[in-house]
Order: sequence, then C-alpha cells, then structure tokens
Amino acid sequence: MSCSALAAAGTLPAGLIALPGVYRPQADTRFLAAALGDEDLGPRTEMLEIGTGTGALALHAAARGARVTAVDVSWSAVLTARLNALRRRLPLRVLHGDFAARAARRRFDLVVANPPYVPAPQVRMPLHGPERAWDAGPDGRGVIDRICSAAPALLRPGGVLLMVHSAMCGAEDTVDRLAEARLAAEVTATTSIPWGPVLRSRRAWLESRGLTARAEQWEELVIVRARNL
Repeated sequence: MSCSALAAAGTLPAGLIALPGVYRPQADTRFLAAALGDEDLGPRTEMLEIGTGTGALALHAAARGARVTAVDVSWSAVLTARLNALRRRLPLRVLHGDFAARAARRRFDLVVANPPYVPAPQVRMPLHGPERAWDAGPDGRGVIDRICSAAPALLRPGGVLLMVHSAMCGAEDTVDRLAEARLAAEVTATTSIPWGPVLRSRRAWLESRGLTARAEQWEELVIVRARNL
C-alpha cells in the first residue's frame, strides 16, 4: 500500500487536540484505522483500545456505534482522549493505567493496539516523557509480548485482536506467540513508510544489532489479526 493510499484508507477524526507529550496520529495509526474499517462494528460491539493516545481510533470506532473502553498509562493521553470525546459528543470510557489491570475480568469483541514498538538501547521501559509512546526495549517487544499473552483473557469467543507494529520487531514472532496462546493469527496487511526521526537517530545502533540493513530508508509496518477460536 502506498503512502497516499494509506492516508486515504485510514480515515480518522479531523482536528483532534493533543496535550503536550501525547502521541499524535501518524501513518501507523492510519494503517490500523484502515484495518479497523474492515471489521464489523455496531451497537453490540464492545471494544478495548490499548494505548489510546489522542483517542483517534477509539473515536473512529465509537462513531460507528461500538461501545469503546480506551486505556493509556499517560494521564496526558487520558485527558486528551476525554476532551476529544467531549468535543465530538461521542460516548467513550477512558481509563488510566496498565491495560491488563484495568481490563481484568472483562472480555471484548475487539481489542485494538498500536503499542510502543521502536527498539531502544535502554533495557528498561521509560516511565515518563513522550518516549513512552514508542520505546519498547532492545527488541521492541516489551509491550507486544504482554499483549500476546493477555489476548486470550481479553477476547470473547470469536473476538478479534488487531495490532500494528514494525516488522523490525518480528511479525512471525508475534504470530507464533499468538498461536501458542491458541489464537488463529496471521499478518493481514503490510505497508512501508519513510524512516522517522527516532529511527534515524538510532541508525548506528540498529545496524549494530542487525535490526536493519545499512542505508535503509523505509520501515515496514504490519497488521496482525488474531481470532479467539
């Protein structure tokens, strides 16, 4: 999918506000929105969004009638998503905290996630600052693996997980982990986008880790879809 087609497919609410430090919708958000557009949403659909940011994807689903719970570890993101929901007069439940704790003992028809997935030299995940939205440990899987492990408990029978991340993190690893959790998983879409400033600033480190080829200029993104059988 080209960048222009990606932008057209991933229709998101316009004019969203974002408090300082909150991740604004970018190509990966639009890519996930396009995948979300293929799902059957309606008034009986209960959806969880992990890491809502501005609330763009949650509002996209709520506008189609889904009952959406959105979770984020950042208070700034929680306040941003609540403000955006109020401005659009859309019902949206936005919770602060870790997704596994806030969604405990609840099951959903659909779980959507655009988790942090950028490989970072630091082993520990950041606890503060905008980097929380993208840094995910040396292999970029600090949050991805937690979502894979938690997915069976979050999904109703027949429920679906939609997750976007970089191919640098290992798409097959994600599919395999979900399969080990007894979900039917596959990569349903891929696209390539130009490297952003974060990846460019880490080029030497990424090359030394074998995560990218020398002079690479494009990042491949994947959509992983998993269904609870």
